[in-house]
Amino acid sequence: MSDGHNKIDATLIPGDGIGPEIVDAVVEILDVLGAPFNWDRQKGGMAGIEDGGDPLPKATLDSIKRTGLALKGPLTTPIGGGFRSVNVRLREEFGLFANVRPVRTMIEGGRYENVDIVLIRENLEGLYVAFEHYIQIDGDPHAVAFSSGINTRSESRKISEFAYKYAVKHKRKKMTIVHKANVLKALTGVFLETALMVAKDYEGVIQTEDRIVDACAMQLVLHPERYDMIVTTNLFGDILSDLMAGLVGGLGMAPGANIGPGAAIFEAVHGSAPDIAGKGIANPLAVLLASALMLDHVEHTETAEKLRTAIDLVLKQDKIRTPDLGGSATTKDFLFTHFSQLLFRGTYREHSI
Repeated sequence: MSDGHNKIDATLIPGDGIGPEIVDAVVEILDVLGAPFNWDRQKGGMAGIEDGGDPLPKATLDSIKRTGLALKGPLTTPIGGGFRSVNVRLREEFGLFANVRPVRTMIEGGRYENVDIVLIRENLEGLYVAFEHYIQIDGDPHAVAFSSGINTRSESRKISEFAYKYAVKHKRKKMTIVHKANVLKALTGVFLETALMVAKDYEGVIQTEDRIVDACAMQLVLHPERYDMIVTTNLFGDILSDLMAGLVGGLGMAPGANIGPGAAIFEAVHGSAPDIAGKGIANPLAVLLASALMLDHVEHTETAEKLRTAIDLVLKQDKIRTPDLGGSATTKDFLFTHFSQLLFRGTYREHSI
């Protein structure tokens, strides 16, 4: 909701490990850019456990229910203790059925050039419903492990329609439906069948092809330039989106958006990296790019494009990079100092933004 000064209320979850330092740096840049967000800072992950024993506190959930919009850093789910994945809980709580994972080449001279792919992943079904159990044999309680997946016609249609609408809105040309229907004929067959039904409504607008997941993985490594958009199931989307991030420099370059009917949560998809927390060298790009997706979502596309242009200029023109990208810049240097210089010296005007 907005506060009367054209501000948009949004929940901010700094997260764990490097989360607070990269999120704080990103918020500074968004303020410099004049982004419209009025932040409600909440806790999650280990910070939530330390505060009240829950990695996803009620206050955080209530805030997202109120704002319908959130930006979060990496959250740690404790091992043991009966805690479920915070990310899975958020997806289920708010029906965040669509996971949007874009990647594009931002640093030239790497192994791959001209990569620009958007993957749309179904977020709530597939093997990640985790209907699992063991069967004991000869005293071994874990002798046999079972897991069941579920894909429904309705959710397959919903994610496919979301993907094709996204393609039209963002002027994409080709959709690749990724599946394993040659073996998992029912589980992924229903997904492929439904996606192809939706594709018929976009004939002549969006080119459609389908690929078996293992072939897609190989082709992404050999010829990533052949892919434009991918729509796929939960498990395959999880794996392929990380593979795609590797094509452009790693998870530090990969933002994610989780979209549902009543909420949208934008995130860095990398982990909390506790080994470098507090050293000031963390790469903030994933959260920064996630905030650009967030600006797109609230129809502040001009500000989002300013942000992306600034990122490109900092990386390519000024060659300011954190250690994981082969540079020596600190988190604060990378973001605040150099982005502010871009703004104040009129670089946007020079580049016709």
